[in-house]
Amino acid sequence: MPGSNARAMEKARTLAADALILDLEDAVAPDAKEIARIQVCEAAKSRAFGAREVIIRINALGTPWGEADLPAVLDAKPDAILVPKVSRAADLQSIDAVAGGMMLWAMIETPRAILDIGEIAGTSGNLACLVMGTNDLLKDMRGKPLRSRENLTAALSLCVLAARAHNLAAIDGVFNNIADPEGFQAECLRARAFGFDGKTLVHPSQIAPCNEIFAPSEEEVELARRIIAAFDLAENSDKGAITLDGKMVERLHAEAAQRTLALADAIAARGAQP
Repeated sequence: MPGSNARAMEKARTLAADALILDLEDAVAPDAKEIARIQVCEAAKSRAFGAREVIIRINALGTPWGEADLPAVLDAKPDAILVPKVSRAADLQSIDAVAGGMMLWAMIETPRAILDIGEIAGTSGNLACLVMGTNDLLKDMRGKPLRSRENLTAALSLCVLAARAHNLAAIDGVFNNIADPEGFQAECLRARAFGFDGKTLVHPSQIAPCNEIFAPSEEEVELARRIIAAFDLAENSDKGAITLDGKMVERLHAEAAQRTLALADAIAARGAQP
């Protein structure tokens, strides 16, 4: 949500999103940076967004606005700070050193970040999430957008692998063409297949299809219950693999089933809150 758009932030209180990124960086014009900082911090302090996580994306510390952003955002106490243009572990460490234990999210949007992604992901105990910045990454790669995103496959996979290695969430980048819902749906499906936990969105119309795709389906939940129940049977207690519906199912599938049910329970709980 552009921090300079007070009306958009007001509307955010009603959106069925899990998290709101109130932006001070790319979505805000240079001449609106100061008012955006004031509006975003006031919005975060209001605690008026219900169960939605509130994350503030600051400007990089090396910019004319970054040094003023950080203390103002720390005072506003959002759920997390989204740090842009993270290219090295030191980019996070400099903020972590003064953030007082506040949760950090990192934008992964430069070639250097992809090459150093493992070190970045493991640099801070306060880092909770890696967010792909595919637009900036493509620009720096001197690449062109492809509907299949095959030119980003390596970067997307490395981001997910680093997140899983360090127990972090991984969020895919934005889909720019609001007028192409079929393309958006296809990209969400691919992102989930890559292993991403969710996707950053640029328009309210993208929320419902994104939620549907990244949530476990009724069929997935039912299968997860059956896998767990099968391994809970006394005769299977010491088995590493069993047969279910004519297919081999291993203990690793039971672990995945537990994650599926936990996610379904979290979604149900979130839906019960305003």
